[in-house]
Amino acid sequence: MEEKLSQQSHSDMNAPVSRLSSNLQSTFKQKHEHFDKFFRELLKNAEVSLNNMYVRTYGMMYVQNAELFKNFFTALTRYYLSGSSAVNLESMLSEFWADLLERMFRLVNVQYEFSDSYMECVSRHTEQLQPFGDVPRKLRIHLTRSFIAARTFVRGLALMPEVVNKVSTVSASPSCVRAVMKMMYCPYCSGQVALKPCQNYCLNVMRGCLANQADLDTEWNNFLDAMLSLVERLEGPFNFESVMDPIDVKISEAIMNMQDNSMQVSQKVFQGCGQPKPSTAFRSKRSVKETGFTARFRPYSPDARPTTAAGTSLDRLTNDVKKKLRHAKKFWSTLPETVCTGERIASGDECWNGTAKSRYESVVIGNGLANQVSNPDVDVDITKPDIVIRSQIAVLKEMTSWLKAAHSGNDISVDNDEGEDSSGGEESGSGCDTPSCDRDRDMYFSTPPNSDNPPVIKVRKQSAAGVATQGSMALALFGLALALLAPHLR
Repeated sequence: MEEKLSQQSHSDMNAPVSRLSSNLQSTFKQKHEHFDKFFRELLKNAEVSLNNMYVRTYGMMYVQNAELFKNFFTALTRYYLSGSSAVNLESMLSEFWADLLERMFRLVNVQYEFSDSYMECVSRHTEQLQPFGDVPRKLRIHLTRSFIAARTFVRGLALMPEVVNKVSTVSASPSCVRAVMKMMYCPYCSGQVALKPCQNYCLNVMRGCLANQADLDTEWNNFLDAMLSLVERLEGPFNFESVMDPIDVKISEAIMNMQDNSMQVSQKVFQGCGQPKPSTAFRSKRSVKETGFTARFRPYSPDARPTTAAGTSLDRLTNDVKKKLRHAKKFWSTLPETVCTGERIASGDECWNGTAKSRYESVVIGNGLANQVSNPDVDVDITKPDIVIRSQIAVLKEMTSWLKAAHSGNDISVDNDEGEDSSGGEESGSGCDTPSCDRDRDMYFSTPPNSDNPPVIKVRKQSAAGVATQGSMALALFGLALALLAPHLR
């Protein structure tokens, strides 16, 4: 009989903990799926919108160069899914604008022939020429901020059910099971089957049984605070939806800048790279206007543009998830109180106190392993913290550091030893510490180093006279080339 009661006691303790943990897991699994689906569909909608708009606006000129834009969105999707370990966002964007400049430069100068080496010269001058105006710089800042915030937040949502699952499956110790059996079933021996345990007696037993879980609470709450702070960024300056929805318009604005300034851009290129050869295929009787790039951008009307992804909006998703995150705070430290309520517990003095039907006189001890040294009802070895729970505390601490970095526009969640160290220091971050920070501030954001993409762009303000240079060997050589070409590139 005692063996059966021991087994029943084990189930009695696990059942409410399992139920509460399962509800929490289910809630945040659902939230993760909603956000992940929303961000993926935003990316897909933006690609479809751009394709439809550009086919209608630019016709065959776009169709013949459509793979450039397809590759652009493929790279963005890969970055969202895998981060800087898969795509160096800064390099990808630089290559996109350089490739777009090459293609447009040929279109606006169809009367000339250009060799591959000539076009390489054109590409090297992309930053100096600024043929697309300020659009590339602004788009890079907005994309970097919003993508880091979105993917880090989604990773945080995915982590929550994993942590809850691992922590909730930690087995009860034999002394805990024995204490629960004494609390729940010892009255049966004297025929007092209906006698319920005193609430404070239950609290001491459950705080002893769940001492290790309660120690998770500090890092759990820090993690949730970091998630809530990042949600505010997603709602404000790092809004993924407000960046992706008009991206077709922004890129077309850059194309128009190039079109409007094509004469000046071409003259500067000719001065720096040399006068190109006239095209033998170009028929002189046809003007550049008839043969070259003349299409003008015609934006969608507001009602024609997609307004939602995954059947919802970012505001609706963030409002809902903020409520759930706040509700999840102090989950582990309040588990004993949650378990020690309901029909099976007595709140008054007519209750089982562990020895008789009377008031429970012992002091209710605090939460956590350290406090159990004075627990009168459960023997807890405070010198042996649970390994599984300690590992999850470390996991939460690491994720919290990633969330805080994302809050400043940095991604330090790279899978190498240097990721966290290289992102620190006074020069890292966006310098944007309030939700109302200027989205167009002239700042560069650090790109975390990894084995595939070693260059790091340090944060620095852009001066009125020029653009901050990158610290890689290739760009150092580019700077030397500019110095040599300076007399020709006025």
